[in-house]
Amino acid sequence: MSVKCAFLFPGQGSQAVGMGKDFYDNSEEARALFEAASGRTGIDFSQLLFTENDRLEQTEFTQPAILLVSAVAHRLFENALPIKPVFALGHSLGEFSALTSVGALDAVDAVELVHLRGRLMAEACADKEVGMLVSLGLADEAVERLCAEAREEGAQVWPVNYNAEGQIVIAGIKSDLVDLEPKLKEAGARRAMLLNMSVASHCPLLANAVEPLKEALEKSLRNEFVSPVVSNVTAEKYAGKTEALELLPRQLVSPVLYKQSIAKHDDEVDCYIEFGHGAVLKGLNRRATSKPHFTVGDMASLEATLKAVEELA
Repeated sequence: MSVKCAFLFPGQGSQAVGMGKDFYDNSEEARALFEAASGRTGIDFSQLLFTENDRLEQTEFTQPAILLVSAVAHRLFENALPIKPVFALGHSLGEFSALTSVGALDAVDAVELVHLRGRLMAEACADKEVGMLVSLGLADEAVERLCAEAREEGAQVWPVNYNAEGQIVIAGIKSDLVDLEPKLKEAGARRAMLLNMSVASHCPLLANAVEPLKEALEKSLRNEFVSPVVSNVTAEKYAGKTEALELLPRQLVSPVLYKQSIAKHDDEVDCYIEFGHGAVLKGLNRRATSKPHFTVGDMASLEATLKAVEELA
């Protein structure tokens, strides 16, 4: 097939009760993946995802749930239309989903791995009151300057997710983030709002999680990439286990360069396909590219995306 696609995978914040149920109800392969992931991790994913509960918002459960639904969505798409992407790109934990899509991680191994990743992140933050805050409407440089000035005064706050023009997420100690809110607004932020997050992702507060994650990655990663993955840390492509082992642990304590990744590689593709619940990345991409963006989050969107991609070819 001549169409050049990028595969995209969402991160934490895209979760919702009921996600993946349409796949589960209508696909034997989806049910088999759910059951295999449940057996490996001890998490009953059908209960976690399809019933009201508070565990879905806890990062050690959120991360494997999101990855599982993304992996199912990709698997069903690939079964129907086995195309190789020009590259795969995930947002934060979505980079692990991306690795699964290109063959560098087994799907069930990846679910187990991000369950550990979530637990390590929670443990690293357990003795601190941490959080994350989104700033809307300020230039990167202004947010970076305000965070640097706050750190000079003893605060622990860092810009960590470069999502889109004028949208940056900041992580750190919650009280320091609360103190930063009015400063962002005074500088011209349209909005500065604390997010419902129990960890401080992609900043130095997660340093204790780096080595344990690297050890687990060493056991699970395969040096078998059918396509490259774009690193959150560098916005550059990589296609080998050695690079992945260096970059993925660093990702825990480094900003996610999502908008930079899209800007750098947009001219290489004809379209984007987002696998998983919702359309978070589609929303971000509206500000960065005019290329078509399709989503695969249930059986109807799977069929619509298959048809749209075949029409592009």
